[in-house]
Amino acid sequence: MFTYKFLTGVAVTGLLAVILGTSCTKQIDDAYLNPNAGVVEPVEQLLPSVIDNFISGGNTGNTGNGLAADVQHIARYVQYWAQYTDDYLYDQMGGTTGASGGVLGYVWTMHYAAMGQNINKIVEWGTQQKKWDYVGVAWAIRAWSWLTLSDEYGNIILKEAFQLSRAQFDYDTLQSEAYDTVRATAYRALNFLSMTGDSVSPANLAKGDPYFYKGDVNKWKKFAYAVLARSYGHLTNKPDFKSSYADSVIKYTNLAMTTNDDNGMAQFSTLGNSYTLNYYGPTRGNVGGIRQTYFIANLLSGNNTVFPGVQDPRIWYLLRENPNGTFKGIYPSYGAVGDVGLGTSDLPQNFWGGVYTGTSGTNATARYIFRDAAPWPVMTACEMQFLQAEAAYRKGDKTTALQAYTKGISLNIEMLAQNYGTNVPAAGLITGATEQAYLSNPLVVPANASDLTLSQIMLQKYIALYGWGAHETWVDMRRYHYTDKDPDRPGVQVYTDWQPLDKSDIALPNNQKYVYRCRPQNTSEYQYNILAVTAMGGTAADYCTREVWFSMPTAQ
Repeated sequence: MFTYKFLTGVAVTGLLAVILGTSCTKQIDDAYLNPNAGVVEPVEQLLPSVIDNFISGGNTGNTGNGLAADVQHIARYVQYWAQYTDDYLYDQMGGTTGASGGVLGYVWTMHYAAMGQNINKIVEWGTQQKKWDYVGVAWAIRAWSWLTLSDEYGNIILKEAFQLSRAQFDYDTLQSEAYDTVRATAYRALNFLSMTGDSVSPANLAKGDPYFYKGDVNKWKKFAYAVLARSYGHLTNKPDFKSSYADSVIKYTNLAMTTNDDNGMAQFSTLGNSYTLNYYGPTRGNVGGIRQTYFIANLLSGNNTVFPGVQDPRIWYLLRENPNGTFKGIYPSYGAVGDVGLGTSDLPQNFWGGVYTGTSGTNATARYIFRDAAPWPVMTACEMQFLQAEAAYRKGDKTTALQAYTKGISLNIEMLAQNYGTNVPAAGLITGATEQAYLSNPLVVPANASDLTLSQIMLQKYIALYGWGAHETWVDMRRYHYTDKDPDRPGVQVYTDWQPLDKSDIALPNNQKYVYRCRPQNTSEYQYNILAVTAMGGTAADYCTREVWFSMPTAQ
């Protein structure tokens, strides 16, 4: 990713205007421009900054905004990983606090500040210049951003967002309105992305989109359709899902990414400073303390009861081995060597290939999304297939569900093989034969559609989104209230063998309840917008445990 123009989301007071006489020449006017006049920046230079903020921002004043920093902590809620020391707040499903500053506030900052006015100006100036492709891309990203924001925080500032004349911003309490806005924005994006003529130019769009879709409008359309698919797929608990929303999921997943070439993958330019590198890479050093959990290690090594005895060929790509050459993981809140319950030779490496107790590593041993130059998926074809599989399953169409489920696994395996083979031991590299052997195993892919279970679908989606897709996985686990039961397997959790925290291990302010939302960004909200935060209940100690709208059966 690269660094380009960055407009803040707040009004900036200009210098005093230079007063010139009527006899001034044009040369003097050009030399002393009115600093209070609006300056039109090239939209080609604004869009890269917006795309930068999908993951972590790309300049010294803006680094960290986006998915990656919040994923680092949200992933603990779904037990992708935990801290290698004991009693880490987010391992305990702790919520953000004033002391945690911007932690779990990076998506908030991404949406309102880092992307906010940049997107508004791309729409405004792109419309004036009839660059409809830029306008469409901006709206597509805004739709994705609204959905990601709403799913992470629950209550958000919707109607009053981006109003520069306001000093306080009131919260909208109906998350259903946010979802309506997501869809309206996605449809608007598709309308502009379908326009041709005027100043629409694939070559010119590629100038502003060098590291994502490289100016391919058709792929941006698929991106917008994927946002729509997610927005309907999140509503499985609503009364209308089986009769209406499920069909919308199937419709939009068919229009979204269907091959790995369609995947929305953020690339990094690696141009010489850390801000152009992957946030999870060893150079930036942000995730040296996380270690894989027992749940994902068991799921991939054949110790989960849904896929018993089957070692997943993706294990060498996603996880780290131990000195014994096996794959073990830790339980949240018990990561210290003396409490983890594993012998020294069973302790997994860190994600950069360093020792369990070490917090450093190099690109020479790092794998997957933990390398400096590794691409970061934002939305993928395999995710779309699992959304479709779940929707078809809930409709009772298990034939379609099995087809999508199988395709989702295959797409994910092939995505890893194509993009993440660096530093994987030769014996662990995926081949066509290992992929086929895995897909032919009836313990993974049932021979009969009638035998497909919801647990299989959701656990394979969990694997496919491992690491990068924590926001979507957290949506899924909240929809199933972490421990809901599989209708095909009475008394057995959908997320089979996922062990909830003991009540004594949950952060004390939660009152023994699980996390369902993040608090808004600390600085902008709890310091400068505290009256509005208080009015919507955001100062309650257990605010983070309040269930979000999409996971509840109510219409509003």
